[in-house]
Amino acid sequence: MATVDLSQLPVPDVVEELDYETILAERIATLISLYPEDQQEAIARTLALESEPIVKLLQENAYREVIWRQRVNEAAQAVTLAYSAGNDLDVVAGNNNTERLTITPADDTTIPPTPAVMESDTDLRLRTQQAFEGLSVAGPVGAYEYHGRSADGRVADVSVASPSPACVTITVLSREGDGTASPELLAIVEKALNAEDVRPVADRVTVQSAEIVPYQIDATLYVYPGPESEPIRQASEQKLQSYISAQHRLGRDIRLSAIYAALHVEGVQRVELASPQADIVLSKSQASNCTEYQITIGGSDE
Repeated sequence: MATVDLSQLPVPDVVEELDYETILAERIATLISLYPEDQQEAIARTLALESEPIVKLLQENAYREVIWRQRVNEAAQAVTLAYSAGNDLDVVAGNNNTERLTITPADDTTIPPTPAVMESDTDLRLRTQQAFEGLSVAGPVGAYEYHGRSADGRVADVSVASPSPACVTITVLSREGDGTASPELLAIVEKALNAEDVRPVADRVTVQSAEIVPYQIDATLYVYPGPESEPIRQASEQKLQSYISAQHRLGRDIRLSAIYAALHVEGVQRVELASPQADIVLSKSQASNCTEYQITIGGSDE
């Protein structure tokens, strides 16, 4: 079953769009309406003066109302899988019997102590979506993916293929190094997937590491004339890093058009890409790894 892309869902109707000026205008109109009709015009003239103490009080009250209504918005979002984060997401995931995984345990022997590295909200959210798939004992793809991802916090991604009847090949991408899964991690995943309440009796499961495809990005930015070019380069770099991180998954291609889009931030006139020179198309058992990227400012064409 396809996993819903939660980022594409509309904002729930329970979440209000708040505007301070609108709320203040409503409060002023309500206050004016409380006076007799023959006094309302005079009151309106008074409330048009910013210096009036009653206006300051209305402004403070309107601001507090915005804060409280925003708190209601945040509370409503905190109980949804798509918008919850941190401890709120832990509780939502717990409703589906899914816990946040530890990637690297805490180390109290260091000075200062090293905190644990925990699974990201994005990854926990995905596993929570797949929790119901994990209840199946018929061997669907979603069940293998869920149990594979839940086997260890070092598992970054899992893909499932059946090259022949009753044969299942599980490919594991690690969070460590370039993504190659260690024999220890593969053994942990294999043990989790071969549990009696996970693997159908007839299935023969093979667990393998992802094939890592390295690549480099070498780009030159030509910018519009302006006082500073470094902030533009930094903005391009930030978007490129986000793209590289998002694509470090099994079967996610590296497309030239996406690299151009990431680099072409506000202030960039054009982009010249020296590397890669073609799209990198990957199979479900392969994952990309950007070993190096370089972004330089080539000046301006104007």
